Amino acid sequence: MPTIYSPLPEHPNLDATDPGLLGAVASGHARLTPEQGFELLTNAPLHTLGRYADARCRELHGHHIRSYIIDRNINYTNICTAKCIFCAFKRKGDEHDAYTLEYEELYQKIQECADIGGTQILMQGGMNPNLTLDWYLNLLNGIRERFPHVNIHAFSPPELIEFVNFFDPPGATLIDKVRWVLIKLKEAGMGSLPGGGGEIFAPAVRTKIGMGKCDMNAWLEVMYAAHSLGMFTSASMMYGHIEGYADRVHHMHAIRHWQDKAIADFGTGEIPTQIASDPTIKKPETGGHYLGFHSWPFQPDHTSLGRLPHYPTESDLENNLPFPGDVVAQLDGSGTKDMDERFGRRLRLAGATQYLRTQAVSRLMLDNIYTIGSSWVTMGPHIGQVALQFGANDMGSVMMEENVVSSAGTTYCLDEAVLCRLIRNAGYLPAQRDSKYDVIKTHAGADSPDLLVKDWSAHRTKRLHIEGEKQELAAQLTIGDSD
Repeated sequence: MPTIYSPLPEHPNLDATDPGLLGAVASGHARLTPEQGFELLTNAPLHTLGRYADARCRELHGHHIRSYIIDRNINYTNICTAKCIFCAFKRKGDEHDAYTLEYEELYQKIQECADIGGTQILMQGGMNPNLTLDWYLNLLNGIRERFPHVNIHAFSPPELIEFVNFFDPPGATLIDKVRWVLIKLKEAGMGSLPGGGGEIFAPAVRTKIGMGKCDMNAWLEVMYAAHSLGMFTSASMMYGHIEGYADRVHHMHAIRHWQDKAIADFGTGEIPTQIASDPTIKKPETGGHYLGFHSWPFQPDHTSLGRLPHYPTESDLENNLPFPGDVVAQLDGSGTKDMDERFGRRLRLAGATQYLRTQAVSRLMLDNIYTIGSSWVTMGPHIGQVALQFGANDMGSVMMEENVVSSAGTTYCLDEAVLCRLIRNAGYLPAQRDSKYDVIKTHAGADSPDLLVKDWSAHRTKRLHIEGEKQELAAQLTIGDSD
Protein backbone atom coordinates (compact mmCIF):
# COMPACT_ATOMS: atom_id res chain seq x y z
CA MET A 1 0.00 0.00 0.00
CA PRO A 2 1.35 3.46 -0.83
CA THR A 3 2.00 5.90 1.99
CA ILE A 4 -0.82 8.40 2.40
CA TYR A 5 0.57 11.92 2.71
CA SER A 6 -0.95 13.88 5.57
CA PRO A 7 -0.10 17.56 6.13
CA LEU A 8 0.95 18.68 9.58
CA PRO A 9 -1.85 19.58 12.03
CA GLU A 10 -2.93 23.18 12.49
CA HIS A 11 -3.85 24.77 15.82
CA PRO A 12 -5.91 27.82 14.84
CA ASN A 13 -6.91 28.72 18.42
CA LEU A 14 -3.33 29.38 19.52
CA ASP A 15 -1.72 32.80 19.37
CA ALA A 16 0.87 33.02 16.61
CA THR A 17 3.65 33.95 19.04
CA ASP A 18 2.83 31.17 21.51
CA PRO A 19 6.21 29.53 22.27
CA GLY A 20 4.65 26.10 22.28
CA LEU A 21 3.19 26.59 18.81
CA LEU A 22 6.38 28.08 17.39
CA GLY A 23 8.44 25.33 18.97
CA ALA A 24 6.18 22.70 17.41
CA VAL A 25 6.40 24.42 14.02
CA ALA A 26 10.19 24.60 14.28
CA SER A 27 10.44 20.91 15.14
CA GLY A 28 8.12 19.87 12.33
CA HIS A 29 5.10 18.87 14.42
CA ALA A 30 2.66 21.69 13.67
CA ARG A 31 1.60 23.97 10.84
CA LEU A 32 0.79 27.67 10.87
CA THR A 33 -2.56 28.88 9.63
CA PRO A 34 -2.60 31.87 7.24
CA GLU A 35 -3.93 34.01 10.08
CA GLN A 36 -1.00 33.01 12.28
CA GLY A 37 1.46 33.62 9.46
CA PHE A 38 0.00 37.10 8.97
CA GLU A 39 0.30 37.86 12.68
CA LEU A 40 3.94 36.79 12.67
CA LEU A 41 4.74 38.86 9.59
CA THR A 42 3.13 42.02 10.90
CA ASN A 43 3.60 41.93 14.68
CA ALA A 44 6.14 39.38 15.91
CA PRO A 45 9.46 40.75 17.19
CA LEU A 46 12.20 40.38 14.61
CA HIS A 47 14.41 38.39 16.97
CA THR A 48 11.54 35.95 17.61
CA LEU A 49 11.10 35.35 13.90
CA GLY A 50 14.82 34.84 13.44
CA ARG A 51 15.07 32.47 16.40
CA TYR A 52 12.34 30.10 15.27
CA ALA A 53 13.07 30.31 11.55
CA ASP A 54 16.67 29.43 12.32
CA ALA A 55 15.54 26.56 14.58
CA ARG A 56 13.35 25.21 11.77
CA CYS A 57 16.23 25.48 9.31
CA ARG A 58 18.56 23.63 11.69
CA GLU A 59 15.95 20.92 12.19
CA LEU A 60 15.96 20.27 8.43
CA HIS A 61 19.57 21.03 7.49
CA GLY A 62 21.61 20.55 10.65
CA HIS A 63 23.93 22.99 12.39
CA HIS A 64 27.00 22.92 10.19
CA ILE A 65 26.61 23.09 6.39
CA ARG A 66 25.12 25.86 4.27
CA SER A 67 25.26 25.60 0.51
CA TYR A 68 25.66 27.42 -2.79
CA ILE A 69 25.70 26.46 -6.46
CA ILE A 70 27.93 27.43 -9.36
CA ASP A 71 25.65 28.22 -12.26
CA ARG A 72 24.93 31.00 -14.70
CA ASN A 73 21.79 33.03 -15.26
CA ILE A 74 21.30 33.34 -19.02
CA ASN A 75 18.57 35.55 -20.47
CA TYR A 76 18.34 34.35 -24.06
CA THR A 77 16.02 37.11 -25.27
CA ASN A 78 14.63 40.37 -23.93
CA ILE A 79 11.78 40.56 -26.44
CA CYS A 80 8.53 40.09 -24.55
CA THR A 81 4.78 40.45 -25.08
CA ALA A 82 3.99 41.07 -21.40
CA LYS A 83 3.58 44.59 -20.03
CA CYS A 84 4.92 44.23 -16.50
CA ILE A 85 5.32 47.68 -14.97
CA PHE A 86 7.99 46.43 -12.55
CA CYS A 87 10.35 45.37 -15.36
CA ALA A 88 13.18 47.40 -16.90
CA PHE A 89 14.49 44.45 -18.94
CA LYS A 90 11.85 43.80 -21.64
CA ARG A 91 11.85 45.17 -25.16
CA LYS A 92 9.09 45.05 -27.76
CA GLY A 93 11.46 43.99 -30.53
CA ASP A 94 12.02 47.10 -32.61
CA GLU A 95 14.43 48.87 -30.22
CA HIS A 96 18.14 49.10 -30.95
CA ASP A 97 18.96 47.00 -27.89
CA ALA A 98 16.36 44.25 -28.41
CA TYR A 99 18.09 40.90 -28.78
CA THR A 100 17.81 37.15 -29.11
CA LEU A 101 21.10 35.36 -28.55
CA GLU A 102 22.46 33.06 -31.24
CA TYR A 103 23.11 29.44 -30.28
CA GLU A 104 26.87 29.91 -30.39
CA GLU A 105 26.66 32.86 -28.01
CA LEU A 106 24.66 30.75 -25.60
CA TYR A 107 27.12 27.86 -25.87
CA GLN A 108 29.99 30.24 -25.14
CA LYS A 109 28.27 31.46 -21.98
CA ILE A 110 27.72 27.89 -20.83
CA GLN A 111 31.35 27.01 -21.57
CA GLU A 112 32.48 29.92 -19.40
CA CYS A 113 30.29 28.60 -16.60
CA ALA A 114 31.60 25.04 -17.02
CA ASP A 115 35.17 26.36 -16.96
CA ILE A 116 34.74 27.53 -13.35
CA GLY A 117 33.07 24.31 -12.20
CA GLY A 118 29.49 25.19 -13.01
CA THR A 119 26.89 22.43 -12.86
CA GLN A 120 23.77 24.27 -13.97
CA ILE A 121 22.43 27.08 -16.13
CA LEU A 122 19.35 29.08 -15.28
CA MET A 123 17.96 30.02 -18.68
CA GLN A 124 14.96 32.33 -18.93
CA GLY A 125 13.86 35.03 -21.32
CA GLY A 126 11.08 37.25 -22.44
CA MET A 127 7.96 35.80 -24.02
CA ASN A 128 9.15 36.14 -27.59
CA PRO A 129 6.48 35.28 -30.22
CA ASN A 130 9.10 35.02 -32.98
CA LEU A 131 10.72 31.86 -31.60
CA THR A 132 9.38 28.49 -32.73
CA LEU A 133 9.17 25.27 -30.76
CA ASP A 134 11.94 23.84 -32.94
CA TRP A 135 14.16 26.79 -31.97
CA TYR A 136 13.86 25.76 -28.32
CA LEU A 137 14.20 22.03 -28.99
CA ASN A 138 17.29 22.50 -31.14
CA LEU A 139 18.82 24.75 -28.50
CA LEU A 140 18.20 22.24 -25.71
CA ASN A 141 19.55 19.36 -27.77
CA GLY A 142 22.64 21.39 -28.61
CA ILE A 143 23.30 22.21 -24.97
CA ARG A 144 22.81 18.62 -23.85
CA GLU A 145 25.17 17.29 -26.53
CA ARG A 146 27.92 19.77 -25.67
CA PHE A 147 27.45 19.94 -21.88
CA PRO A 148 25.90 16.68 -20.68
CA HIS A 149 27.00 17.36 -17.08
CA VAL A 150 25.20 20.73 -16.88
CA ASN A 151 21.59 20.74 -15.66
CA ILE A 152 19.31 22.93 -17.76
CA HIS A 153 17.11 24.80 -15.27
CA ALA A 154 15.04 26.60 -17.86
CA PHE A 155 12.02 28.73 -18.70
CA SER A 156 9.26 29.64 -16.23
CA PRO A 157 5.49 29.24 -15.91
CA PRO A 158 4.71 32.47 -17.83
CA GLU A 159 7.00 31.29 -20.64
CA LEU A 160 5.31 27.88 -20.66
CA ILE A 161 1.88 29.50 -20.88
CA GLU A 162 3.04 31.53 -23.86
CA PHE A 163 4.49 28.37 -25.42
CA VAL A 164 0.96 26.95 -25.21
CA ASN A 165 -0.43 30.10 -26.84
CA PHE A 166 2.26 30.26 -29.53
CA PHE A 167 2.49 26.54 -30.39
CA ASP A 168 -1.17 25.45 -29.93
CA PRO A 169 -0.42 21.96 -28.52
CA PRO A 170 -3.09 19.24 -28.22
CA GLY A 171 -4.93 18.66 -24.96
CA ALA A 172 -8.34 19.04 -23.36
CA THR A 173 -7.13 21.13 -20.40
CA LEU A 174 -4.38 23.64 -19.76
CA ILE A 175 -2.45 21.05 -17.73
CA ASP A 176 -2.66 18.60 -20.65
CA LYS A 177 -1.35 21.21 -23.07
CA VAL A 178 1.45 22.29 -20.79
CA ARG A 179 2.42 18.68 -20.16
CA TRP A 180 2.65 18.07 -23.93
CA VAL A 181 5.07 20.99 -24.30
CA LEU A 182 7.06 19.97 -21.22
CA ILE A 183 7.47 16.43 -22.50
CA LYS A 184 9.01 17.79 -25.71
CA LEU A 185 11.32 20.11 -23.76
CA LYS A 186 12.27 17.42 -21.26
CA GLU A 187 13.08 14.91 -23.99
CA ALA A 188 15.32 17.54 -25.60
CA GLY A 189 17.29 18.07 -22.41
CA MET A 190 15.44 20.38 -20.04
CA GLY A 191 16.10 19.21 -16.50
CA SER A 192 14.06 21.37 -14.13
CA LEU A 193 11.77 24.38 -14.06
CA PRO A 194 12.56 27.64 -12.20
CA GLY A 195 9.94 29.62 -10.36
CA GLY A 196 10.22 32.85 -12.31
CA GLY A 197 7.16 35.03 -12.81
CA GLY A 198 5.67 34.23 -9.42
CA GLU A 199 5.53 37.91 -8.39
CA ILE A 200 2.40 38.13 -6.20
CA PHE A 201 -0.49 35.74 -6.84
CA ALA A 202 -3.41 37.88 -5.53
CA PRO A 203 -5.42 38.82 -8.65
CA ALA A 204 -5.83 42.50 -7.77
CA VAL A 205 -2.08 42.96 -7.53
CA ARG A 206 -1.09 40.62 -10.34
CA THR A 207 -3.36 42.18 -12.95
CA LYS A 208 -2.08 45.63 -12.01
CA ILE A 209 1.66 45.00 -12.16
CA GLY A 210 1.88 42.15 -14.68
CA MET A 211 -0.40 42.78 -17.64
CA GLY A 212 -0.08 40.00 -20.18
CA LYS A 213 1.45 37.57 -17.71
CA CYS A 214 -0.32 34.37 -16.66
CA ASP A 215 -2.56 34.41 -13.60
CA MET A 216 -2.10 32.51 -10.34
CA ASN A 217 -4.01 29.38 -11.38
CA ALA A 218 -2.11 29.04 -14.65
CA TRP A 219 1.24 29.51 -12.87
CA LEU A 220 0.40 26.82 -10.31
CA GLU A 221 -0.98 24.42 -12.93
CA VAL A 222 2.20 24.68 -15.00
CA MET A 223 4.18 23.63 -11.95
CA TYR A 224 1.75 20.81 -11.22
CA ALA A 225 2.15 19.56 -14.79
CA ALA A 226 5.93 19.58 -14.33
CA HIS A 227 5.61 17.73 -11.03
CA SER A 228 3.46 15.09 -12.69
CA LEU A 229 6.40 14.33 -15.00
CA GLY A 230 8.79 13.90 -12.08
CA MET A 231 10.39 17.32 -12.58
CA PHE A 232 11.67 19.39 -9.69
CA THR A 233 10.86 23.08 -9.58
CA SER A 234 11.32 26.15 -7.43
CA ALA A 235 8.84 28.80 -6.31
CA SER A 236 9.29 32.54 -6.01
CA MET A 237 7.71 35.75 -4.73
CA MET A 238 8.55 39.37 -5.55
CA TYR A 239 7.12 41.78 -2.99
CA GLY A 240 7.58 45.29 -1.63
CA HIS A 241 5.51 47.28 -4.14
CA ILE A 242 1.72 47.72 -4.14
CA GLU A 243 0.79 44.50 -2.33
CA GLY A 244 -0.46 44.23 1.24
CA TYR A 245 1.10 42.02 3.89
CA ALA A 246 -1.80 39.57 3.62
CA ASP A 247 -0.98 39.12 -0.07
CA ARG A 248 2.46 37.75 0.83
CA VAL A 249 0.94 35.21 3.20
CA HIS A 250 -1.73 34.24 0.65
CA HIS A 251 1.06 33.65 -1.87
CA MET A 252 2.96 31.38 0.50
CA HIS A 253 -0.21 29.51 1.45
CA ALA A 254 -1.01 28.80 -2.21
CA ILE A 255 2.48 27.39 -2.76
CA ARG A 256 2.15 25.23 0.35
CA HIS A 257 -1.25 23.93 -0.73
CA TRP A 258 -0.02 22.90 -4.19
CA GLN A 259 3.10 21.35 -2.69
CA ASP A 260 0.82 19.23 -0.50
CA LYS A 261 -1.07 18.24 -3.63
CA ALA A 262 2.08 17.34 -5.56
CA ILE A 263 3.46 15.24 -2.70
CA ALA A 264 0.11 13.52 -2.20
CA ASP A 265 -0.37 12.80 -5.91
CA PHE A 266 3.19 12.06 -7.03
CA GLY A 267 5.49 11.83 -4.04
CA THR A 268 4.66 8.20 -3.25
CA GLY A 269 5.50 6.96 -6.72
CA GLU A 270 1.83 6.43 -7.52
CA ILE A 271 1.27 7.83 -11.02
CA PRO A 272 -2.17 9.18 -12.02
CA THR A 273 -4.06 6.89 -14.38
CA GLN A 274 -4.02 9.43 -17.21
CA ILE A 275 -0.22 9.50 -17.17
CA ALA A 276 0.31 5.81 -16.45
CA SER A 277 -1.85 4.82 -19.43
CA ASP A 278 -0.02 7.07 -21.88
CA PRO A 279 2.84 5.11 -23.51
CA THR A 280 4.45 8.27 -24.87
CA ILE A 281 5.19 9.60 -21.38
CA LYS A 282 8.29 8.32 -19.65
CA LYS A 283 7.26 7.50 -16.09
CA PRO A 284 9.17 9.39 -13.38
CA GLU A 285 11.19 7.43 -10.85
CA THR A 286 10.20 9.86 -8.10
CA GLY A 287 7.45 12.38 -7.84
CA GLY A 288 8.22 15.96 -8.73
CA HIS A 289 7.69 18.84 -6.32
CA TYR A 290 9.03 22.24 -5.26
CA LEU A 291 12.59 21.96 -3.98
CA GLY A 292 13.02 25.55 -2.89
CA PHE A 293 11.38 28.91 -2.30
CA HIS A 294 13.06 32.22 -3.13
CA SER A 295 11.67 35.66 -2.39
CA TRP A 296 13.06 39.13 -2.87
CA PRO A 297 11.99 42.78 -2.69
CA PHE A 298 11.07 44.74 -5.79
CA GLN A 299 13.88 46.85 -7.25
CA PRO A 300 12.38 50.15 -8.48
CA ASP A 301 15.00 51.91 -10.58
CA HIS A 302 14.23 52.44 -14.29
CA THR A 303 10.73 50.92 -13.93
CA SER A 304 7.27 52.43 -14.38
CA LEU A 305 6.14 50.95 -11.07
CA GLY A 306 9.07 52.60 -9.31
CA ARG A 307 7.75 56.06 -10.21
CA LEU A 308 4.68 55.77 -8.00
CA PRO A 309 4.49 58.04 -4.94
CA HIS A 310 5.99 56.36 -1.89
CA TYR A 311 3.66 55.65 0.99
CA PRO A 312 2.87 57.59 3.07
CA THR A 313 2.35 60.75 1.05
CA GLU A 314 1.51 64.05 2.75
CA SER A 315 -2.15 63.43 1.95
CA ASP A 316 -2.01 59.96 3.51
CA LEU A 317 -0.48 61.42 6.68
CA GLU A 318 -2.93 64.32 6.89
CA ASN A 319 -5.90 61.99 6.59
CA ASN A 320 -4.39 59.14 8.62
CA LEU A 321 -4.92 56.74 5.72
CA PRO A 322 -3.61 53.17 5.75
CA PHE A 323 -1.54 51.70 2.94
CA PRO A 324 -4.05 50.87 0.18
CA GLY A 325 -2.49 47.47 -0.48
CA ASP A 326 -3.34 46.45 3.08
CA VAL A 327 -6.93 47.60 2.63
CA VAL A 328 -7.34 45.47 -0.49
CA ALA A 329 -5.28 42.43 0.58
CA GLN A 330 -7.17 39.40 1.89
CA LEU A 331 -5.69 36.15 3.15
CA ASP A 332 -7.79 34.22 0.63
CA GLY A 333 -6.73 36.47 -2.26
CA SER A 334 -10.25 37.83 -2.80
CA GLY A 335 -9.44 41.54 -2.50
CA THR A 336 -10.51 43.82 -5.35
CA LYS A 337 -9.09 47.11 -6.51
CA ASP A 338 -12.33 49.03 -5.82
CA MET A 339 -11.83 48.54 -2.06
CA ASP A 340 -9.53 51.58 -2.03
CA GLU A 341 -9.37 54.20 -4.78
CA ARG A 342 -5.66 54.70 -4.06
CA PHE A 343 -4.83 51.05 -4.76
CA GLY A 344 -2.00 50.70 -7.24
CA ARG A 345 -1.09 54.37 -6.77
CA ARG A 346 1.16 54.04 -3.75
CA LEU A 347 4.46 52.20 -3.42
CA ARG A 348 5.72 50.64 -0.19
CA LEU A 349 9.24 49.39 -0.71
CA ALA A 350 10.69 46.64 1.45
CA GLY A 351 14.09 47.16 3.07
CA ALA A 352 16.37 44.81 4.96
CA THR A 353 14.09 44.36 7.98
CA GLN A 354 11.05 43.52 5.87
CA TYR A 355 13.17 41.17 3.81
CA LEU A 356 14.35 39.25 6.87
CA ARG A 357 10.83 39.16 8.34
CA THR A 358 9.32 37.85 5.12
CA GLN A 359 12.00 35.22 4.65
CA ALA A 360 11.65 34.01 8.24
CA VAL A 361 7.88 33.68 7.86
CA SER A 362 8.35 31.76 4.60
CA ARG A 363 10.55 29.24 6.41
CA LEU A 364 7.90 28.78 9.10
CA MET A 365 4.89 28.77 6.76
CA LEU A 366 6.36 26.53 4.07
CA ASP A 367 6.87 23.46 6.24
CA ASN A 368 6.76 21.16 3.20
CA ILE A 369 9.51 22.92 1.21
CA TYR A 370 13.07 21.89 1.94
CA THR A 371 15.12 24.91 0.90
CA ILE A 372 14.77 28.62 1.51
CA GLY A 373 17.23 30.69 -0.51
CA SER A 374 18.95 33.89 0.55
CA SER A 375 18.56 36.78 -1.89
CA TRP A 376 21.92 38.52 -1.73
CA VAL A 377 21.44 39.48 -5.40
CA THR A 378 18.90 42.13 -4.40
CA MET A 379 19.82 42.75 -0.75
CA GLY A 380 23.59 42.73 -0.99
CA PRO A 381 26.08 40.18 0.34
CA HIS A 382 25.95 41.10 4.01
CA ILE A 383 22.16 41.08 4.39
CA GLY A 384 22.27 37.87 2.38
CA GLN A 385 24.68 36.54 4.99
CA VAL A 386 22.40 37.60 7.86
CA ALA A 387 19.58 35.74 6.09
CA LEU A 388 21.37 32.51 7.02
CA GLN A 389 20.21 33.25 10.58
CA PHE A 390 16.63 33.86 9.42
CA GLY A 391 15.76 30.52 7.88
CA ALA A 392 17.85 30.38 4.70
CA ASN A 393 20.02 27.33 4.15
CA ASP A 394 21.34 28.26 0.72
CA MET A 395 23.24 31.31 -0.56
CA GLY A 396 22.20 30.74 -4.14
CA SER A 397 24.53 31.11 -7.08
CA VAL A 398 27.90 32.46 -7.99
CA MET A 399 26.60 35.40 -10.01
CA MET A 400 28.49 35.37 -13.28
CA GLU A 401 25.69 37.21 -15.04
CA GLU A 402 22.29 38.69 -14.17
CA ASN A 403 20.33 40.94 -16.50
CA VAL A 404 16.80 41.41 -15.15
CA VAL A 405 17.32 42.68 -11.61
CA SER A 406 20.39 44.65 -12.67
CA SER A 407 18.29 46.44 -15.29
CA ALA A 408 16.23 47.74 -12.38
CA GLY A 409 19.26 49.25 -10.70
CA THR A 410 20.71 46.52 -8.47
CA THR A 411 23.90 44.77 -9.48
CA TYR A 412 25.87 42.62 -7.06
CA CYS A 413 28.35 40.06 -8.28
CA LEU A 414 30.10 37.49 -6.09
CA ASP A 415 32.53 34.73 -6.96
CA GLU A 416 32.96 31.39 -5.23
CA ALA A 417 35.60 32.61 -2.79
CA VAL A 418 33.39 35.45 -1.53
CA LEU A 419 30.36 33.21 -1.18
CA CYS A 420 32.38 30.71 0.81
CA ARG A 421 33.76 33.45 3.02
CA LEU A 422 30.28 34.83 3.74
CA ILE A 423 29.01 31.38 4.72
CA ARG A 424 32.06 30.58 6.85
CA ASN A 425 31.98 33.95 8.64
CA ALA A 426 28.33 33.32 9.47
CA GLY A 427 29.45 30.25 11.40
CA TYR A 428 28.86 27.49 8.85
CA LEU A 429 30.84 25.19 6.61
CA PRO A 430 30.40 26.24 2.96
CA ALA A 431 29.46 23.47 0.54
CA GLN A 432 28.94 23.43 -3.20
CA ARG A 433 25.69 21.68 -4.15
CA ASP A 434 23.99 20.57 -7.33
CA SER A 435 20.57 21.38 -8.79
CA LYS A 436 18.84 18.94 -6.41
CA TYR A 437 20.54 20.47 -3.36
CA ASP A 438 22.78 17.45 -2.91
CA VAL A 439 26.26 18.38 -1.68
CA ILE A 440 29.05 17.96 -4.25
CA LYS A 441 31.90 19.05 -1.99
CA THR A 442 32.41 20.68 1.38
CA HIS A 443 35.14 23.25 1.96
CA ALA A 444 36.82 22.36 5.24
CA GLY A 445 40.48 22.27 4.20
CA ALA A 446 43.16 24.81 3.40
CA ASP A 447 42.37 24.46 -0.32
CA SER A 448 38.90 25.99 0.16
CA PRO A 449 38.26 28.86 -2.29
CA ASP A 450 38.05 31.49 0.44
CA LEU A 451 41.02 30.20 2.41
CA LEU A 452 43.22 30.40 -0.69
CA VAL A 453 42.76 34.17 -0.84
CA LYS A 454 45.73 35.81 0.84
CA ASP A 455 44.78 39.47 0.42
CA TRP A 456 41.08 40.29 0.45
CA SER A 457 41.77 43.96 -0.16
CA ALA A 458 43.09 43.01 -3.61
CA HIS A 459 40.39 40.42 -4.35
CA ARG A 460 37.87 41.69 -6.86
CA THR A 461 35.08 39.69 -8.44
CA LYS A 462 35.10 39.80 -12.22
CA ARG A 463 31.72 39.68 -13.88
CA LEU A 464 30.55 38.59 -17.28
CA HIS A 465 27.66 40.96 -17.69
CA ILE A 466 27.50 42.15 -21.27
CA GLU A 467 23.77 42.21 -22.00
CA GLY A 468 22.99 43.58 -18.55
CA GLU A 469 25.32 46.54 -18.95
CA LYS A 470 23.76 47.39 -22.31
CA GLN A 471 20.29 47.11 -20.83
CA GLU A 472 21.07 49.29 -17.84
CA LEU A 473 22.66 52.02 -19.97
CA ALA A 474 19.74 51.99 -22.40
CA ALA A 475 17.24 52.11 -19.53
CA GLN A 476 19.03 55.07 -17.99
CA LEU A 477 18.99 56.92 -21.31
CA THR A 478 15.31 56.15 -21.80
CA ILE A 479 14.35 57.32 -18.31
CA GLY A 480 16.45 60.47 -18.71
CA ASP A 481 14.80 61.37 -22.01
CA SER A 482 11.27 60.85 -20.67
CA ASP A 483 11.91 62.97 -17.60
